[in-house]
Amino acid sequence: MQTIEFNTIDKASKMLKPFALKLTKDNEQANDLLQETMLKAITNREKFTQGTNLKAWLYTIMRNTFITNYQRLARRNTFIDSTANLHYINSSDNVVDNKAYANFTIQDINQAISKLDDTYSVPFMLHFKGFKYHEIAEKLEIPIGTVKNRIHLARKELKDSLKQYASH
Repeated sequence: MQTIEFNTIDKASKMLKPFALKLTKDNEQANDLLQETMLKAITNREKFTQGTNLKAWLYTIMRNTFITNYQRLARRNTFIDSTANLHYINSSDNVVDNKAYANFTIQDINQAISKLDDTYSVPFMLHFKGFKYHEIAEKLEIPIGTVKNRIHLARKELKDSLKQYASH
Protein backbone atom coordinates (compact mmCIF):
# COMPACT_ATOMS: atom_id res chain seq x y z
CA MET A 1 0.00 0.00 0.00
CA GLN A 2 1.26 3.45 -0.87
CA THR A 3 1.77 5.98 1.90
CA ILE A 4 1.53 9.71 1.86
CA GLU A 5 3.33 11.20 4.83
CA PHE A 6 1.45 13.48 7.22
CA ASN A 7 3.90 16.42 6.81
CA THR A 8 3.46 16.17 3.04
CA ILE A 9 -0.31 16.48 3.47
CA ASP A 10 0.13 19.27 6.03
CA LYS A 11 2.32 21.24 3.59
CA ALA A 12 -0.13 20.56 0.76
CA SER A 13 -3.11 21.77 2.81
CA LYS A 14 -1.32 25.06 3.54
CA MET A 15 -0.56 25.36 -0.15
CA LEU A 16 -4.21 24.67 -1.08
CA LYS A 17 -5.76 27.26 1.26
CA PRO A 18 -5.38 30.22 -1.16
CA PHE A 19 -6.99 28.16 -3.95
CA ALA A 20 -9.88 27.24 -1.63
CA LEU A 21 -10.34 30.94 -0.76
CA LYS A 22 -10.30 31.85 -4.44
CA LEU A 23 -13.04 29.31 -5.17
CA THR A 24 -15.32 30.01 -2.19
CA LYS A 25 -14.54 33.67 -1.43
CA ASP A 26 -15.31 32.90 2.23
CA ASN A 27 -12.85 31.81 4.92
CA GLU A 28 -15.17 29.32 6.67
CA GLN A 29 -16.28 27.73 3.40
CA ALA A 30 -12.65 27.58 2.30
CA ASN A 31 -11.74 25.74 5.50
CA ASP A 32 -14.63 23.31 4.93
CA LEU A 33 -13.57 22.73 1.33
CA LEU A 34 -9.97 22.22 2.39
CA GLN A 35 -11.02 19.75 5.08
CA GLU A 36 -13.27 17.84 2.67
CA THR A 37 -10.48 17.75 0.08
CA MET A 38 -7.96 16.38 2.55
CA LEU A 39 -10.45 13.79 3.80
CA LYS A 40 -11.06 12.61 0.22
CA ALA A 41 -7.31 12.51 -0.43
CA ILE A 42 -6.64 10.43 2.66
CA THR A 43 -9.63 8.16 2.00
CA ASN A 44 -8.53 7.60 -1.61
CA ARG A 45 -4.76 7.57 -1.02
CA GLU A 46 -4.45 4.20 -2.77
CA LYS A 47 -5.48 5.96 -6.01
CA PHE A 48 -2.47 8.26 -5.84
CA THR A 49 0.52 7.02 -7.83
CA GLN A 50 3.78 7.52 -5.96
CA GLY A 51 6.18 9.74 -7.89
CA THR A 52 3.45 11.76 -9.61
CA ASN A 53 2.47 15.33 -8.81
CA LEU A 54 0.72 15.30 -5.41
CA LYS A 55 -0.05 19.00 -5.65
CA ALA A 56 -1.89 18.61 -8.98
CA TRP A 57 -3.76 15.58 -7.63
CA LEU A 58 -4.96 17.56 -4.58
CA TYR A 59 -5.90 20.61 -6.68
CA THR A 60 -8.00 18.34 -8.92
CA ILE A 61 -9.76 16.80 -5.91
CA MET A 62 -10.48 20.28 -4.51
CA ARG A 63 -11.76 21.67 -7.80
CA ASN A 64 -14.01 18.65 -8.39
CA THR A 65 -15.31 18.77 -4.80
CA PHE A 66 -16.11 22.48 -5.17
CA ILE A 67 -17.91 21.94 -8.49
CA THR A 68 -19.93 19.01 -7.10
CA ASN A 69 -20.96 21.01 -4.02
CA TYR A 70 -21.85 24.03 -6.16
CA GLN A 71 -23.97 21.95 -8.55
CA ARG A 72 -25.76 20.28 -5.63
CA LEU A 73 -26.56 23.70 -4.14
CA ALA A 74 -27.69 25.07 -7.51
CA ARG A 75 -30.06 22.12 -7.99
CA ARG A 76 -31.63 22.74 -4.59
CA ASN A 77 -32.19 26.43 -5.36
CA THR A 78 -33.46 26.08 -8.92
CA PHE A 79 -36.96 27.39 -9.60
CA ILE A 80 -38.69 25.91 -12.59
CA ASP A 81 -41.61 27.86 -14.03
CA SER A 82 -44.08 25.51 -15.65
CA THR A 83 -46.64 28.12 -16.69
CA ALA A 84 -47.39 28.50 -20.39
CA ASN A 85 -46.04 32.03 -20.73
CA LEU A 86 -43.36 31.94 -17.99
CA HIS A 87 -45.36 34.57 -16.15
CA TYR A 88 -44.08 33.71 -12.68
CA ILE A 89 -40.32 33.91 -13.29
CA ASN A 90 -38.80 36.45 -10.89
CA SER A 91 -42.26 37.59 -9.88
CA SER A 92 -42.59 37.70 -6.11
CA ASP A 93 -45.83 39.68 -6.15
CA ASN A 94 -47.72 36.68 -7.60
CA VAL A 95 -46.76 34.29 -4.80
CA VAL A 96 -49.68 32.96 -2.81
CA ASP A 97 -48.93 31.53 0.60
CA ASN A 98 -51.27 28.63 1.14
CA LYS A 99 -49.75 26.69 4.01
CA ALA A 100 -52.87 24.62 4.63
CA TYR A 101 -52.76 23.12 1.14
CA ALA A 102 -48.98 22.73 1.31
CA ASN A 103 -49.21 20.93 4.65
CA PHE A 104 -51.69 18.42 3.21
CA THR A 105 -49.47 17.91 0.20
CA ILE A 106 -46.34 17.39 2.30
CA GLN A 107 -48.18 14.95 4.55
CA ASP A 108 -49.36 12.96 1.52
CA ILE A 109 -45.88 12.93 -0.01
CA ASN A 110 -44.22 11.87 3.25
CA GLN A 111 -46.84 9.18 3.74
CA ALA A 112 -46.27 7.87 0.21
CA ILE A 113 -42.50 7.84 0.76
CA SER A 114 -42.91 6.04 4.10
CA LYS A 115 -44.87 3.30 2.33
CA LEU A 116 -41.91 2.64 0.02
CA ASP A 117 -39.67 -0.27 0.91
CA ASP A 118 -36.30 0.94 2.32
CA THR A 119 -34.62 -0.66 -0.68
CA TYR A 120 -36.21 2.07 -2.82
CA SER A 121 -36.76 4.93 -0.38
CA VAL A 122 -33.14 5.21 0.79
CA PRO A 123 -31.60 5.72 -2.69
CA PHE A 124 -34.54 7.95 -3.67
CA MET A 125 -34.11 10.22 -0.63
CA LEU A 126 -30.34 10.44 -1.15
CA HIS A 127 -30.94 11.46 -4.77
CA PHE A 128 -33.60 13.95 -3.65
CA LYS A 129 -31.08 15.48 -1.23
CA GLY A 130 -28.73 16.13 -4.17
CA PHE A 131 -26.39 13.15 -4.17
CA LYS A 132 -25.29 11.88 -7.57
CA TYR A 133 -25.86 8.30 -8.68
CA HIS A 134 -22.21 7.32 -8.19
CA GLU A 135 -22.16 8.84 -4.70
CA ILE A 136 -25.26 6.85 -3.74
CA ALA A 137 -23.76 3.68 -5.21
CA GLU A 138 -20.59 4.16 -3.15
CA LYS A 139 -22.51 5.00 0.02
CA LEU A 140 -24.87 2.01 -0.26
CA GLU A 141 -22.19 -0.26 -1.75
CA ILE A 142 -24.37 -1.32 -4.68
CA PRO A 143 -23.84 -1.03 -8.46
CA ILE A 144 -24.78 2.29 -10.10
CA GLY A 145 -27.29 0.52 -12.37
CA THR A 146 -29.09 -0.80 -9.30
CA VAL A 147 -29.21 2.72 -7.85
CA LYS A 148 -30.74 4.12 -11.05
CA ASN A 149 -33.27 1.30 -11.22
CA ARG A 150 -34.34 1.70 -7.58
CA ILE A 151 -34.76 5.46 -7.94
CA HIS A 152 -36.77 4.94 -11.14
CA LEU A 153 -39.03 2.40 -9.44
CA ALA A 154 -39.46 4.66 -6.39
CA ARG A 155 -40.48 7.58 -8.64
CA LYS A 156 -42.90 5.37 -10.53
CA GLU A 157 -44.51 4.11 -7.31
CA LEU A 158 -44.72 7.64 -5.88
CA LYS A 159 -46.24 8.92 -9.12
CA ASP A 160 -48.90 6.21 -8.94
CA SER A 161 -49.70 6.88 -5.28
CA LEU A 162 -49.81 10.69 -5.74
CA LYS A 163 -51.97 10.81 -8.88
CA GLN A 164 -54.29 13.39 -7.33
CA TYR A 165 -51.47 15.97 -7.61
CA ALA A 166 -50.78 15.37 -11.29
CA SER A 167 -51.48 18.38 -13.49
CA HIS A 168 -54.22 17.72 -16.02
